[in-house]
Amino acid sequence: MELKAERKSVAALIEENKRKSKFKQGMIERCVPIFLFTMAVISILTTIGIVITLLVETITFFERVNIIEFITSKEWFPFFEADPQYGIAPLVSGTLLVAVIAMIVAIPIGLATAIYLSEYASDRVRKVVKPILEVLAGIPTIVYGFFALTFVTPLLQKIVPNLQFFNALSPGIVIGIMIIPMIASLSEDAMSSVPRSMREGALALGSTKLEVSLKVVLPAALSGIVASCVLGISRAIGETMIVTIAGGSKPNLTFDPTETIQTMTAYIVQVSLGDASYGSTIYYSIYAVGMALFIFTLFMNIIAQWISKRFREEY
Repeated sequence: MELKAERKSVAALIEENKRKSKFKQGMIERCVPIFLFTMAVISILTTIGIVITLLVETITFFERVNIIEFITSKEWFPFFEADPQYGIAPLVSGTLLVAVIAMIVAIPIGLATAIYLSEYASDRVRKVVKPILEVLAGIPTIVYGFFALTFVTPLLQKIVPNLQFFNALSPGIVIGIMIIPMIASLSEDAMSSVPRSMREGALALGSTKLEVSLKVVLPAALSGIVASCVLGISRAIGETMIVTIAGGSKPNLTFDPTETIQTMTAYIVQVSLGDASYGSTIYYSIYAVGMALFIFTLFMNIIAQWISKRFREEY
């Protein structure tokens, strides 16, 4: 009798544990989707809030400044009390100049690194090189800025004649170094996703390792590579601290990399430091510049998505 009672009690405990386990699993299954949905909604609402803020303040700015003048004027002197000028062209030219220099540096080095890691490096080498790239990506941008100002600029002044202390060349090169890990990592991921059978087929037909890399793997991974480059351009356009420290604060409509320039992000930092009072036209101008920067980066991301879909290969 005692043995039967013990068996019943053990069976009851097992059954109770099963019910508790099912209850916990049911609670988790119900709560996790709610939590994930909440996080998604918060992300969407945050984005909407940012866009609404930019729109409202930008509209306030254009109530005081003619939008045609803002787009077509070639002078940006908002701090002139007598006759302030709000033509964004000098800020746009400075931003694009730095971004172009950065991509001239980053794209060849980043793609070469990606090809090496994907096609040539052994597993042992890859395990060493990739963490080093990740460390390079984790360095604060203000450190890159002082590196550009105190090391790269004096070095370039010995090579490039008439290079000003604040210039577009130095921050452009350093921004290019900063975004190399982004381009290399994303491109390497795209190349690694190419099926091995395509490589083996090309090698079986007599292709060399270099021909396989450049004529088989690279075209097959083109969508991911182009998307990584476009994202790198967006990152270069939106960079703040490096251009603020090493580029200068003189809006200059030029494409000469040896001259002092000011980018859109650098101007936003300048005004945000307290050079303009709240509610003034200069204060609202940072939102107009921010909206222009937002449109630039949004346009680049749309291009990246379109290219990715246009050239995506199905395996």
